[in-house]
Amino acid sequence: MIQIDDKIISTDIFEKRFVCNLDKCKGECCVEGESGAPLEDDETAKIEEIYPIVKPYLTPKAIEEIEKQGKWIIDSDGDKVTPIINGRECVYTYFDEEGICKCAIDKAYQEGLIDFKKPVSCHLYPIRVTKYPDFEGLNYHTWPICHPARELGSHLGVPVYKFLKEPIIRKYGEAFYNEMEDVEKTLKNKGMLK
Repeated sequence: MIQIDDKIISTDIFEKRFVCNLDKCKGECCVEGESGAPLEDDETAKIEEIYPIVKPYLTPKAIEEIEKQGKWIIDSDGDKVTPIINGRECVYTYFDEEGICKCAIDKAYQEGLIDFKKPVSCHLYPIRVTKYPDFEGLNYHTWPICHPARELGSHLGVPVYKFLKEPIIRKYGEAFYNEMEDVEKTLKNKGMLK
């Protein structure tokens, strides 16, 4: 484990390789799981605000679920999350012409309609953040459906944290990311990383 400020970071984030491969996985991470995407407190208000702009990108079933459940919900663990449809995909997804599950919030962002890319928990995946009273734990989550991402990341030689540069900077700032680069160099110099 590595500590930067009040963040405890698994060395897997420096050691493991990962690059999303949507052509192979088809965005399955937005479909599988027991709950929707975890939301931070300020993100619930943002989703309420942007919903009318994102709504045209959503499926009729998603809109029906949102009208029934709400734009966000509290799951069985007491966490704020996006609702899901029939225990499957997040309500804020759509399927493109190749059958790839994608984020409607991100689509509206890419088209310049909103200034919110997507929930940071989605953007940071496969890093999972756990908040404790005095620190945050950053861990690498391994999920069988992400096997194509691990293969591609290994082939390209891209560590998890480098693949996630943009969301790490979004959440923790550029100085934090620069410290992660310094940690990687130190680990390599000590022979702890290839």
